[in-house]
Amino acid sequence: MHGPGDFVDRKGPVMSSANAHQDHGLRPGHRGAAWTLVVLTPLIAELAFGSTPIRWGYLVLLWIPVYGSGVLLIRELVRRTGRGWPSILLLGLGYGLLEDGIGLQALTSPNLYDAADWGMRVAGMNLAYWEATAIYHVVFSAAIPIALTELIFGKHGRRPYLRTGGLVVAALVTVLGVLVLRFTVPIAQDPGYQAPLPFVAGALVTALVIGLVALRLLPRSERSPTDRPVAALSWWYVGSFVTAVGYLALSHPMFGAEQPAFTDGDLVVFPMIAVVALVVGCLVVLRTAVRSSHWTERHTLAVIGGALVGHTAAGVAITAFVERTVVDRIGLGVIAIATVVIIVLLDRRIREMS
Repeated sequence: MHGPGDFVDRKGPVMSSANAHQDHGLRPGHRGAAWTLVVLTPLIAELAFGSTPIRWGYLVLLWIPVYGSGVLLIRELVRRTGRGWPSILLLGLGYGLLEDGIGLQALTSPNLYDAADWGMRVAGMNLAYWEATAIYHVVFSAAIPIALTELIFGKHGRRPYLRTGGLVVAALVTVLGVLVLRFTVPIAQDPGYQAPLPFVAGALVTALVIGLVALRLLPRSERSPTDRPVAALSWWYVGSFVTAVGYLALSHPMFGAEQPAFTDGDLVVFPMIAVVALVVGCLVVLRTAVRSSHWTERHTLAVIGGALVGHTAAGVAITAFVERTVVDRIGLGVIAIATVVIIVLLDRRIREMS
């Protein structure tokens, strides 16, 4: 969960745009990193949140083409063009539009996932659901898996993980993944529904425009580092945890409620506005912090770690009351504990290497 400003010149994922551009002259390719990102993405976005119940964990294999290849493609396109985190966040928005709008059709369906019951259904679009999933995909489907992978493989820097052939394969698999999604979940859970053709065409055009802006129009340059103090690591862990829980509590129905924040009808607009304010506030804070010369990889990990644990904790309250078993609930608890252990071990490795 990074801010719109790019990271200043440090190790791993926190590198300046200039150094990132120089990286492209070095030998690309890292299969281990590519596969790590491919596998991490659906594990974080689906299993660690509870969207896919633990007892159905094998379905992660079905999500790998659309989640894993899709986010890997985002990372490769951004790094190959020398862009940074603003482009990743923007492409994450486009990714969510393709997955939920065209693959699942949940952005317009009156039935799937009870998305229409979340409130603010306008012109056939489920706006409350749309806002919640758009932010979710930007943060938990794209930004965090990419940032975590780049921390794990910090020595590789911003160099591409794939060669040209691999990039083409990732693009083809991503398209296949959207098609697989389209002809599996909606047919099984929302039979007979077809998203309106104007919406599908509009979603495709919008995704293309987003891609053009992210990869061609957003600047590569960044502002000079500052000497602004940065809060202690504990504050970033706690702040990220609280922010993740707050966003999910405001944007998703919890404890069996039909609408986010226990609202009724169009009153959901108020938590929707609060979510926008929360996201903007986070972006401003992070944009300022990551420009500081005092920001390190450990701070980046603190933001990631707090958000991941908060994301799983909130997932219990959001998904545990939707046809979940004791095994599923215990499984989320185990995932939360495992996340803490992994973050601690990764933090120790970063300390030893610095």
